[in-house]
Amino acid sequence: MTFVIAGSCVSDYSCVEVCPADSIHPTPDEPDFMAAEQLYIDPRTCVDCAACVEACPVGAVSDAKDVAPRLAARLQLVNAEYYEYTSRRG
Repeated sequence: MTFVIAGSCVSDYSCVEVCPADSIHPTPDEPDFMAAEQLYIDPRTCVDCAACVEACPVGAVSDAKDVAPRLAARLQLVNAEYYEYTSRRG
């Protein structure tokens, strides 16, 4: 995964609307959307198109290579853990 969403995300879902791979969740039609602290990029389905970077109104989406290595690793883990958690909930 090249792109990560940071904690500054305001969950306005602009990035969800432009993602061609449907890699950003939760979406407004999913039950977790209203309770989500932020949105997350699925590392397995992201196609690295960067559409989400331009769409984000608060600059919360970044290319991992443009973020400090330790922070990028942490953000990648946070984004990936969301999908592990939701897949186990079933």
